[in-house]
Amino acid sequence: MKKIFSFVIVLAAFTYACQKPEGFVISGKITNAEGEFLYLDELKVASSVPVDSVKLKKDGSFKFEGKIGYPNFYLLRLNEKSERNFVTLLVDTTEKITVYGDAANFSRDYVVEGSPGSLLVQELNNKLTKTKHQIDSIRTRLDAFRSRDEYSVQRAKWNQELADIKQNQIRYSTNFVLKHPFSLSSVLALYQKFDDTNYVVQDLQSLKVAASALNSFFPKSEHVKALYANTQGLMIQEKNNRLQQYIAQNAQNSPDITLPNHNGQSVSLSSLAGKVVLVQFWSALNRDSRIQNQALVELYSKYKSKGLEIYQISVDTDKGAWLSAIEQDGLSWINVGDMKGSIVALNNYNIQSIPSNYILDKERQIVAKNVQGPTLDQVIAKLIR
Repeated sequence: MKKIFSFVIVLAAFTYACQKPEGFVISGKITNAEGEFLYLDELKVASSVPVDSVKLKKDGSFKFEGKIGYPNFYLLRLNEKSERNFVTLLVDTTEKITVYGDAANFSRDYVVEGSPGSLLVQELNNKLTKTKHQIDSIRTRLDAFRSRDEYSVQRAKWNQELADIKQNQIRYSTNFVLKHPFSLSSVLALYQKFDDTNYVVQDLQSLKVAASALNSFFPKSEHVKALYANTQGLMIQEKNNRLQQYIAQNAQNSPDITLPNHNGQSVSLSSLAGKVVLVQFWSALNRDSRIQNQALVELYSKYKSKGLEIYQISVDTDKGAWLSAIEQDGLSWINVGDMKGSIVALNNYNIQSIPSNYILDKERQIVAKNVQGPTLDQVIAKLIR
């Protein structure tokens, strides 16, 4: 029995050793750099953090080892203070990566093996570097020929070349993201810029595809979290832009809403012209909405006779719960909802959370958003004078 028990322990230990993550290895050789130090930095979202450093051997060889839980970006820097002489690697958890280069042009001409992600990063950087060189070349010509007679003709030609070069880069980078949605190299593609202010990829759909795919695979990655949050922010901004565009196209500040009330009769927001209207989005199943209803009952009682109307929009899907809440909370104003979430109204008013409200003056102009407590009372009091 003891022998069997010992064999089980040995087998378990062997199994654990086999399953234990090996970690990554980055090794290689850099010529013409004998005695210099090579630095390994972890690339964060907005900075880089030193991880390790080694002194290159006589033949320029080096080796780094580490363990990570998911793919991550690293920098290999040949100089401690250098801001240019480095290469970017996308390191997976158990990769054995080999990097070859020369000290004179380490960042521009290096060879990487054993890392598909790092090869994609190299491809991206090389493509953008080539594009930037083409752009700089044309801009140099634009400046140099400014005083020549034929400048106006040449300028038009060169500006078209600039536009074509940029469009080619945008097309390449966008296709890259769509082709590699589950590779962190797409994060790099999405954050590449032509200059300090202009991103190469400006297509929100590409951002959404990459952010969603990467978040499902690497939810703990700092880079993925930042990309996902940034994409969510841009989506909100896009909805705001759509609302403003709608307002401009329809020559009105507040989109109309027509929904059935608790009796099934359709009531339009536009039917309340000439009144100060509080447009309130709520849910019978939302605790904060129910608490806010108590304050609205007092507000309505105070200002109803002076011209205030409340147009309350339910985002519920349970009619029974909705009608019950109206009765329990004593809501005597206009209450509407299609019992399908009132999605159109939510989108038209860019509602991101409930409860939310807008205040409309007597000309149906939006004058305030999401005001509560004493401030809500003050705004209403000024408008009904």
